[in-house]
Amino acid sequence: MPELGLVMRAAGVALVVDLGANALPEIVHWGADCGPLDQRAYRALRLAGVAPVGASEVDEPVRISILPEHTLGWMGRPGVGGSRGGTAWSPRWRTGRILLDGRELDAGQVVNCGAGRLEVEAEDEQAALRLLLTLEFSPEGILRTRASVVNLAAGTYQLDDLLLCLPTPAIASESLDFAGRWAGERAPQRRPVTIGAHRREGRHGRTGLDAATILSVGTPGFGFADGEVWGIHTAWSGNHVHQVERGLSGVQLLGGGELLLPGEVRLGQGESYESPWVYGIYGRGLDDAARRMHRHLRARATHPRTPRPVTLNSWEAVYFDHDEQGLLDLASRAAGAGVERFVLDDGWFGGRRGDRAGLGDWTVSQDAWAGGLHRLVDHVNSLGMEFGLWFEPEMVNMDSGLAREHPEWIMATGGRLPVESRHQQVLNLGIEECWEHILNAMDAILNEYNIAYIKWDHNRDLVDAGAQPSGAPGVHSQTLAYYRLVDELKRRHPGLEIESCSSGGGRVDLGALARTDRIWVSDNNDPLDRQMMNRWTTQLVPPELMGSHLASATSHVTGRTHSLSFRAQTAMFGHLGVELDLRLASGEELEKIGSWIALHKRLRCVLHHGDVVRLDHPDGSLALHGVVSADGAQAVYSYVSLARGVVSNPGRVRLPGLDPAASYRIEPLFPDGGSGYVQGIPAWWDSRSTGSIELGGAFLAGVGIAMPVIHPEQAVLLLATRI
Repeated sequence: MPELGLVMRAAGVALVVDLGANALPEIVHWGADCGPLDQRAYRALRLAGVAPVGASEVDEPVRISILPEHTLGWMGRPGVGGSRGGTAWSPRWRTGRILLDGRELDAGQVVNCGAGRLEVEAEDEQAALRLLLTLEFSPEGILRTRASVVNLAAGTYQLDDLLLCLPTPAIASESLDFAGRWAGERAPQRRPVTIGAHRREGRHGRTGLDAATILSVGTPGFGFADGEVWGIHTAWSGNHVHQVERGLSGVQLLGGGELLLPGEVRLGQGESYESPWVYGIYGRGLDDAARRMHRHLRARATHPRTPRPVTLNSWEAVYFDHDEQGLLDLASRAAGAGVERFVLDDGWFGGRRGDRAGLGDWTVSQDAWAGGLHRLVDHVNSLGMEFGLWFEPEMVNMDSGLAREHPEWIMATGGRLPVESRHQQVLNLGIEECWEHILNAMDAILNEYNIAYIKWDHNRDLVDAGAQPSGAPGVHSQTLAYYRLVDELKRRHPGLEIESCSSGGGRVDLGALARTDRIWVSDNNDPLDRQMMNRWTTQLVPPELMGSHLASATSHVTGRTHSLSFRAQTAMFGHLGVELDLRLASGEELEKIGSWIALHKRLRCVLHHGDVVRLDHPDGSLALHGVVSADGAQAVYSYVSLARGVVSNPGRVRLPGLDPAASYRIEPLFPDGGSGYVQGIPAWWDSRSTGSIELGGAFLAGVGIAMPVIHPEQAVLLLATRI
């Protein structure tokens, strides 16, 4: 059979795909750029990776496609699982047309190209199934894949599983993914890759507070700057899977896809299922992988182009206590401090005087806002700020007009209501009448008021998420309905921005971010906890899409108390916001908050467009992270004391990411004038000198400079400017 090969290369990454033998695409290389390949070199590369057949295995090398096939001898989890009542459960695909950027490819050639889109049509006549596989390789070196399955025959084909898989080499023997809980999202966890599957299932009906987010494998000890890393991300906001599986043959696959509940996808003749996108991310170190993802997201047509407005959210200032005059005063103080967007959080609608009632009744509360929201909205706008509003569209309290009028719209199974969480239930947006009701209610509010922004919340997991009265599982249709609702609201209201919030960071995925404008990292604004949560959230999400707020001195989540400097410096490395009650701030404190906001505005061109860098350091009590502008002209670093260290001084600390051929001036920044937490000053910024030093980028990244000794749970900001 004439061979057909495809070599795609971009930004130092190569993807080599074998498309021959009328079989599904097999990735024969994904990783560091191997250069252009002619037919002879391609054949050699492909053959060089074919391992000998082991004892007691099938008699020929097993071809592992993007959808691994049991029928070819793959004994791990197959790419497609399903049946027709117990038959047609092991499909054997034969490819038909193969298209590259819409142009059909012919056998007997090796095609070299850069970024592009590959589509492969395949069919199993006996199982009466058709398949369309799509691979997209971006200019940033990001790979994403998805598949759709069509039932061609009469009767029902039940699809149980569709797992898209990407091969990784055996040297990628260590894994990294994330765990978490409420107020503690994206906690890293490492382990060796062993025989069998490390499978992370998200069964929350949303992405989940404990989501793997990205499952990466890499060379032993891989870090931010070192080692090779291969990662996978399932871009889906409902139930999902990330896994790494190593078979006894040594084959190792990263896999991702939607996790389907029993009987959730039953295809009649002519009906189809399309999987979510599954992203493959390769990098030389975690920072390189993150930069590729950030650049890929920034290249989207939907990515925010305007400066990210400094946002005040009213939640921790007033909670449910909505007093009009108090909120007018809060808005005035916010504008005076430099805030650019004012968001009214939970409590403005229906009977919502606490968290036990009112959800689902999306009309302005006459108890709290007898004259409507017009006075507040007009006041906010007159101060030069945008106005934003909180919604939780997918949820309902049983104590609400909507639940009393339409109890059949509540997701349930087994003839019983699911256990409550946050005193609420889930609306079944898969019911068209329910979806239209919520759409029209939100649309009416957006039409009446000048609202530029929605904080879109989702505060509970989906339990017994079935459609009444049958109880058939409904997470898949609920996720699609959420996407459709967001898309329709944005279509009706061009320019509307939406934040994805879900008990904090419970809906952080590229499915949600394909249609929203930022994520809420966590309900926990404690800066010590946020240092680590922000650090690891940037593995997927660029800083300008990460809500990061300066909250009260004493955290309402942890009870810890921190200085304004530490809270502000932690918050500024993201989409900056304010969450504290500015009405209680003294004039001096307001002035200092204003100085931090002004500094953020001055630096946000770097912070929101540059490359994130994070330092691997053996002293766990210290951390350093920063952002370097795309042209290397400027960088902002934060040197953080997380705890009291074992030694009094950590030695030289490196500043990664700078242009090695350039020279830089390094200077500390104290926008509010405070530096009392600095215990020891290094010679290069002694008060008797200029307070700065000039050194080469190669020296700063490879050797480093002495840092000050600072109190625990404090940080120092450094600005690097190319000379």
